[in-house]
Amino acid sequence: MTKNKKINIQGKEITIILDNGKEFISLTDMLKANDGDFFISDWLRNRNTVEYLGKHL
Repeated sequence: MTKNKKINIQGKEITIILDNGKEFISLTDMLKANDGDFFISDWLRNRNTVEYLGKHL
């Protein structure tokens, strides 16, 4: 069963989707919160992100 909850980060509301015991952050909400200002490309360049994706995909 999929459930959603919202968290507030620095005054911006971000959706957390709960599905089968796993949590997923809404990238769409994160883009809206940062006005889409190169946020995804910066996030994907982050070493921690690359390591995490390498371990979990």
